[in-house]
Amino acid sequence: MSALNSCEDINKLRWRCRRGTLELDLMLARYLDRCYLDADSDERGVFLKLLALEDSDLLRYMLGEQCPQDVELAQIVGKIRGLPV
Repeated sequence: MSALNSCEDINKLRWRCRRGTLELDLMLARYLDRCYLDADSDERGVFLKLLALEDSDLLRYMLGEQCPQDVELAQIVGKIRGLPV
């Protein structure tokens, strides 16, 4: 999956960040708003990979209950969790 760049693509990505759980919605949108456009293409790809996960897994990762086995996913989860509110 290629990283998204255009305004239309960002809006689609914003929709994909809406997961139905307030905690996930806020954390994913925070990364999208603060980091995504400045991220390199590799990091953008990892973020898209993260969004492809099941909500239950994503919630466990974002709440720190579990750590992804994939090193790249673990790094971006850490980055997202470390963003100030």
